[in-house]
Amino acid sequence: MPHAATTPPHAAQVAVLAGGISHERDISLKSGRRVADGLAAHGLEVRLLDPDAALLPALIADRPDVVWPTLHGASGEDGALRSLLEFLGLPYVGSSAGATRLAWDKPRAKTIVERAGVPTPHSIALTRDAFRELGAESVLSAVRGELPPPLVVKPAQGGSAQGVSLVDTDDELRRAMVLAFTYDDVALIEQRIRGVEVAIGIIDTGDGPQALPAVEIEPLSGVYGFEARYNAGETRFFAPARIEPAVAARATEVALAAHEALGLRHISRIDLIIDGAGTPWFLEASVMPGLTETSTFALALEAAGYDTGWVYAELAHAAVRDAAR
Repeated sequence: MPHAATTPPHAAQVAVLAGGISHERDISLKSGRRVADGLAAHGLEVRLLDPDAALLPALIADRPDVVWPTLHGASGEDGALRSLLEFLGLPYVGSSAGATRLAWDKPRAKTIVERAGVPTPHSIALTRDAFRELGAESVLSAVRGELPPPLVVKPAQGGSAQGVSLVDTDDELRRAMVLAFTYDDVALIEQRIRGVEVAIGIIDTGDGPQALPAVEIEPLSGVYGFEARYNAGETRFFAPARIEPAVAARATEVALAAHEALGLRHISRIDLIIDGAGTPWFLEASVMPGLTETSTFALALEAAGYDTGWVYAELAHAAVRDAAR
């Protein structure tokens, strides 16, 4: 006797997490409201929650079908909250806790994607303790022998370009290390590749990872720092990016390879820089890109012709299906 067809698991009730205590709280709130509005427009019941002391009791009591975290910074991207959601058996949109921790740690992420054949700038990660024990001048002297300027110095963990410096001289390198160490105990010193900076969003609603059109980033100051990211008028974006089709195709391949090498899921943004020869270099990955109207991810969805609310709803359904497997 034939079995009756079963309806695939889907999301009906969604808890959208937004806010938090990071410096990106305002961006997270805007992202969360946008996701919540999109989900509601597609018939889902939505509750918008701030990750505070009342969050876990509320999730345990209500048991939503899926959690949609739109949290940026350490509170949402270091894997801790996702570990708790997994422990509680709550499906959620986004990468697993383990993959999230890998992506959050820039030196580890670079090592993993490089092993997968993805080009990434030459770099070294140095701890604050190494500076103190071996002497700052001797350490920097050794670094300069292998990594002469121009360089980029950034905290090993963190987002929104906080603590990031562009370095052209020895004095700038010293100051850049001090700044990076104010944000993290590990600093990443990286070869600076000059070229076109692009962000490539990736979504997977159940048919495998799909890259969105590359978005070109052109900060008017020349530096895509925190202010350039979030202050209107300080950066120009081009979606799709103004690059040759063959270069765009290669950038897409690199972004997908990085996404898969890191084991990311559902949604990510891969940041690349394309040099003068057309080679895309991996810079870093974000497991929860900004989803505001002016974010590169939203611009990419628009360039691809997607209804953003539909995408957010399909990602919620995909998370429920994945959890049921």
